[in-house]
Amino acid sequence: MDLRDYFESTEGIGVLGTADAEGKVDLAIYARPHVVDDESVALIMSDRTSHDNIAANPHAAYLFVEAGKGYKGKRLYLTRTHEETDPERIEAVRRRSRKGHDRGDAPKFLVHFKVDNVRSLVGD
Repeated sequence: MDLRDYFESTEGIGVLGTADAEGKVDLAIYARPHVVDDESVALIMSDRTSHDNIAANPHAAYLFVEAGKGYKGKRLYLTRTHEETDPERIEAVRRRSRKGHDRGDAPKFLVHFKVDNVRSLVGD
């Protein structure tokens, strides 16, 4: 199964791991990534710690745990390539409306990543 099919059809919880320029690590809950093509994904990010970290250090890891019993999922090793700030483009990419859940007019970023490696959640 390719990543697009996997993330469009699989429910679960995602965690993005980033580090700042000095290596101080941060973890944050994130929605499923938007698969751009076979080699890249994008995440919608707010102007918070993860976004600051990815600007200082382009490397990140995304861990996805499938809903249900057991330990199924994926680990994606990522490198930031670029980002978009157009609000209309970001809304077009969203899977569902954020009305009532958004933090006002806080800036949002559609951050693109090259997928360097994909591993299963447990083992290989």
